[in-house]
Amino acid sequence: VQLQASGGGLVQAGASLRLSCALSGRTLRFYTIAWFRQAPGEEREFVAAVSRNDGSIYYADSVKGRFTISRDNAKNTVYLQMNTLKPDDTAVYYCAAGNPITSATMRPHLYSYWGQGTQVTVSS
Repeated sequence: VQLQASGGGLVQAGASLRLSCALSGRTLRFYTIAWFRQAPGEEREFVAAVSRNDGSIYYADSVKGRFTISRDNAKNTVYLQMNTLKPDDTAVYYCAAGNPITSATMRPHLYSYWGQGTQVTVSS
């Protein structure tokens, strides 16, 4: 299983970006897919996830109302639409695939497969 993240870039505060995570080697429906991010000197932080079981969606409080995660099974791709970006959103964004139990969706160590990361930089 391989994950390819893309779509990062340098934008001004208030702008939007859409990240993509393309899965290869296995069908998307077998996994819960999550986005995490890591800023310099910080721990990896949960951003959003879409469950493999029923498509339930989870967001970190810091991105609720601004970010939207979606899954396109036909393209084997998960997207993260990020609106109203803030400088605090600056980080390397990683997508991950795994099968955590619902209560552990936000724990990075429970995901088996990781993409290479894509840099998002938001200037003020």
